[in-house]
Amino acid sequence: TRVGGRTDLPLSTSGQAQAQKLAAHFVTVTFATARSGPLKRTRQTAIAILAAQSSAPELITDLFLREIDYGPDENRPEDEVVARIGKPALEAWERDSIVPHGWRVDTAALIGNWQETFAELRDQPGDHLIVTSNGIARFALSAAGATGLEGKLATAAWGVIALEGEEARVTEWNVRP
Repeated sequence: TRVGGRTDLPLSTSGQAQAQKLAAHFVTVTFATARSGPLKRTRQTAIAILAAQSSAPELITDLFLREIDYGPDENRPEDEVVARIGKPALEAWERDSIVPHGWRVDTAALIGNWQETFAELRDQPGDHLIVTSNGIARFALSAAGATGLEGKLATAAWGVIALEGEEARVTEWNVRP
């Protein structure tokens, strides 16, 4: 089922296990700041990661990090989504972040939000935790000017974007513990 921004579900059992794996992986990282989208599943993931920290920052909710709105495909089984938009359209979304007809995604605004976030974080030294969905995370690549990378992050995967001077550079993408 394609679960988007209008469906506020908590983490499933497997999602909780994935959050714990992420927490274990990042236990040695000291985050200077932490942000997540407003949905339960992203906040619960961020809270699990921060709970493993010896001195965790306050978790800030950032509304632009909410999952995208799949429009008529929200909460629809994947076979129904493919039947409505076609397999090539879904592949273009997965590979190139080309938004299928009917989905409610403001690509320019999302890229702009990521660029604003990068600019704000440049002034704050240290590592920063941002927890969101793959639907939103993929636009961080465009905001960083990255090319040649598949946009989708797998479930429980992460990326690293280094903020150096005025540049944002993707150093890791779609990595899992």
